[in-house]
Amino acid sequence: MNDQHDHGALGDTEYAEFMELAAEEGFDIEDVEGAIEEAGHGPLPVLAVVGRPNVGKSTLVNRIIGRREAVVEDKPGVTRDRVTYEAEWAGRRFKVVDTGGWEQDVLGIDASVAAQAEYAIEAADAVVFVVDATVGATDTDEAVVKLLRRAGKPVVLAANKVDGPSGEADASMLWSLGLGEPYPVSALHGRGTGDLLDEVLKALPEAPEQTFGTAVGGPRRIALIGRPNVGKSSLLNKVAGEERVVVNEMAGTTRDPVDELIELGGTTWKFVDTAGIRKKVHLQEGADYYASLRTAAAVEKAEVAVVLIDTSESISVQDQRIITMAVEAGRALVIAYNKWDELDEERRYYLEREIETEMQQVAWAPRVNVSARTGRHMDRLVPAIETALAGWETRVPTGRLNAFLGELVAAHPHPIRGGKQPRILFGTQAGTKPPRFVLFASGFLEHGYRRFVERRLREEFGFEGTPIHISVRVREKRGRKK
Repeated sequence: MNDQHDHGALGDTEYAEFMELAAEEGFDIEDVEGAIEEAGHGPLPVLAVVGRPNVGKSTLVNRIIGRREAVVEDKPGVTRDRVTYEAEWAGRRFKVVDTGGWEQDVLGIDASVAAQAEYAIEAADAVVFVVDATVGATDTDEAVVKLLRRAGKPVVLAANKVDGPSGEADASMLWSLGLGEPYPVSALHGRGTGDLLDEVLKALPEAPEQTFGTAVGGPRRIALIGRPNVGKSSLLNKVAGEERVVVNEMAGTTRDPVDELIELGGTTWKFVDTAGIRKKVHLQEGADYYASLRTAAAVEKAEVAVVLIDTSESISVQDQRIITMAVEAGRALVIAYNKWDELDEERRYYLEREIETEMQQVAWAPRVNVSARTGRHMDRLVPAIETALAGWETRVPTGRLNAFLGELVAAHPHPIRGGKQPRILFGTQAGTKPPRFVLFASGFLEHGYRRFVERRLREEFGFEGTPIHISVRVREKRGRKK
């Protein structure tokens, strides 16, 4: 195809018809193409930023994402909700994993830096390794270099804290790390970050190599996630029967991610690197941060996230954070409530109320009540996963979508605001995995109305178990002649 525009999920004829419609309604054609392209993208490539404490990782991440979102407060134990951010450079979008979150360590700094780098590298397609040029390469840096070599991912070396010509000489000393050219930057002042990012784009694949269970037909990938000690390992053991691989637990062996191939319901599934298989030395303060880094790594590699919730305790902020992580990553979702058989009537009553209030935002996710201990209802897990994956891959043809939108707008017009009534003129589904819609409107659509549209889309087309992305483009004022 020599057309430089990506039609997202639209076929050529459908795309041509759609563009004609857009032109009739007075939309800027380039704007429409851009919107479809943006919504049509598959999963974004992932860049990890790693390095010792206080070399300026978070500051660099803020530079890259162009917002002050990462926490730059280096207080040990600052737990952060987010470890991944979206960024764009030179028209290309990618995700950034920031490992600067929690760095003080009971085990000594080397072990903690290594553990963080390991999780982050595992999830990434390319790595920026940040070294403080004013200090030079330390033993810890050398240890990280070894990890990077073993992982075999493309690496861009950032020599940070280079504020002027004198620093350039410090930077060139870092050739000795054997990672190729050091790029001198000042994360604080933004000096040199453009060149660094140009290099990053060369290292990042256009799209992540993981082909999502399509042509290759490999086993579908499941991430089993949840708070620590919620019973992930026992669930996995139950699911796999007793013959699953026992991980050789030798301290200090960097292990390959334990991806377990497990046959369920006549199909082979791949459970990706399920946390809890290898118990890290118990890190008191950083445990939460490691857990979220590891969860992020597992979710990035999976197609569907099964979130395990311990019903004997109240649904916690941490449970919700983990669910949000899966939803934001755009993965299919199943929620498994564990220890259901151990509840008494009263707890069950309150739990149902909790689910209604706390889990409202993911009411669309299939729910299974299981017991990892006794294996109760395990047979329901596979159908739930299959339902969620089917929703994740559903695509609504543009004609059918617009017939639906027409009826919706006629029956439930947007409330009048400031004397005007914004209308959805037409829309298209530009991508799947998860389903991504672009709606074109005559004016700004309120959040509440967008939520209503999403709810109706779900009712009509049954997107069970999948997040839905809806972006809205508003028509520029008429009167501009095309």
